[in-house]
Amino acid sequence: MDLLLHLSDLSPEPLHGQISRQIRARILAHEFEGDEPLPSIRVLAREQRVSVITVQRAYDDLEREGLLRSRPGKGFFVVSIPEERKKTMAEQRLEPALERLIAESAAEGLEESQIREVFERVLRGNGGSR
Repeated sequence: MDLLLHLSDLSPEPLHGQISRQIRARILAHEFEGDEPLPSIRVLAREQRVSVITVQRAYDDLEREGLLRSRPGKGFFVVSIPEERKKTMAEQRLEPALERLIAESAAEGLEESQIREVFERVLRGNGGSR
């Protein structure tokens, strides 16, 4: 399996965080199904030109979240997660991110109505009809 990820050394997010975030998004968006194997740590590290430790940290993060499981000698596999749980996990990640953005926007002088207007505009522009 060739796992195409978009990593940037210029991002403030650490590389292992970028890897886990992108794999998490694909799992929650049904791009990976339950029991599907992921590339080995060594293969993914080589493909992405990062250290084995970086990939190990990302896989460990996802395993702690209950999205991956390790099978000794066989590798890492996507965990079968009920649809409702996937939605709950996505919502749990969205809420603090929105809270942070709203607080930052308010601190910069935007009023609630302005924040709501921008949110609605962005939502409409990014597939808000889902």
